[in-house]
Amino acid sequence: MLWSFFAVLFSGWLYIDASYRGPRWQRWLFKPVTFLLMLAWAWQAPTRSVVDYFIPAGLIAAMAGSLLSMLSRRQLLYAFGAMFLSSLLYTLNLTRGISFGVCWPVPLTLLVIGLVVLGIIWNRLEELRWPVCTMLTMTLVMCWAASLQYFSHQTDETLSLMAGADLLLLAHICGLVSLFRRRFAGDRAICEALFIIGHFMIVRSLWVF
Repeated sequence: MLWSFFAVLFSGWLYIDASYRGPRWQRWLFKPVTFLLMLAWAWQAPTRSVVDYFIPAGLIAAMAGSLLSMLSRRQLLYAFGAMFLSSLLYTLNLTRGISFGVCWPVPLTLLVIGLVVLGIIWNRLEELRWPVCTMLTMTLVMCWAASLQYFSHQTDETLSLMAGADLLLLAHICGLVSLFRRRFAGDRAICEALFIIGHFMIVRSLWVF
């Protein structure tokens, strides 16, 4: 487990560094390598329930979506579909043992965040409006489920899940704003760092009790 942990960290750092200043081939190499290492790390984790397998499945979907997003703009529809599937699978894992009671501050805050992001990029989305809306909505639901998990149990596992979900939301927000509204300094590296660390924290939850 320890070697897998450090391998993921090292490969992830090489990919994030490549996203900031490295050549394109280095990004193409270390992105799938990082995800495959996280997948191997997840498969080594002790399985406590069948729903734990939703995390490796979500990781595979996220890897597919992430690689598709590196291709031409025509592949973005499929990339957003894969990201939606990844968030859905993570959410299915997060919904175990909780009841979706009304806790207004969390869903209201997430709703406002979603509306603000869509308001910023809406007129630039064109034919991708509904794919982006569904992907972003599913990510917000994932964050809500992760928050409910943490508020219900308050363990290291649920904290890791909530942190991972929130980081993935931030990664999607940065990516959407950069892609559809305006590029900013270091945007690719920031988005990829948030994306990799977010998935890392979710996989980490399989190892903590």
